[in-house]
Amino acid sequence: MSELRFVRMGFGADAVEYTTAWQEQRRVHAARFADEVPDTCLLLEHPPVYTAGRRTADSERPLDGTPVIDVDRGGKITWHGPGQLVGYPIQKLPRPVDVVAHVRRLEEALIGVAAEFGVETSRVEGRSGVWVLGDPIEQRAALGGLNLDFDPRVNDELFDPRLNGPEYAPSNAGQRREDRKLAAIGIRVAKGVTMHGFALNVNPDNTEFDKIVPCGIRDAGVTSLSNELGREVTIDEVLPVAEKHLRDVLENAELLPRAV
Repeated sequence: MSELRFVRMGFGADAVEYTTAWQEQRRVHAARFADEVPDTCLLLEHPPVYTAGRRTADSERPLDGTPVIDVDRGGKITWHGPGQLVGYPIQKLPRPVDVVAHVRRLEEALIGVAAEFGVETSRVEGRSGVWVLGDPIEQRAALGGLNLDFDPRVNDELFDPRLNGPEYAPSNAGQRREDRKLAAIGIRVAKGVTMHGFALNVNPDNTEFDKIVPCGIRDAGVTSLSNELGREVTIDEVLPVAEKHLRDVLENAELLPRAV
């Protein structure tokens, strides 16, 4: 069992600028590598910001020139902002690091958080993060008057949800009864120590995701605990629940090196 400490960096009016949190991650990462601190999870909110992982394509960025911070994590572009609980677990793992296992542990913890609030979530094969699954395709309503058999997102590689109206917007995936992401995960591992982490949508303005192609996924959307429950859920409600599930999973996991 490995001790996990939590650092609540700032929320609401004290939300932490992304670059400030990134700098703090690097500081804690160096201290964890040197065994000067235990495994540490930074928890916070950010002011509104778009960040792009290493695999982000130009075609997935905002069309209006909104600034984007390019970062050293995996994954693609996403949005952070008020109403979103962001967590950066900085954890030393045995080498060679099993990155997939680390991502699965984060997913497991966040699935537990959602379940405690009464929201059933799942993983989606080939797509990291925590998802609310949509209805089977044959049960979904038609989009824009078209039968779903002719959904332009299925076969048109040039389809761009940013240009095609609210019926295709990521924030409206719940109305379309499609798969929708509740929590995004993007990490980096350096010297056997993890950085970056997860973003759990509690009660954000999900229309901020409509300016981008979130995580590079064009045929699904985003959601939040508040959207799914039909009531306002706050960061204050979620914070202790998130800490509990992260502690349960990350402290008690059997950490093994990647099989080679």
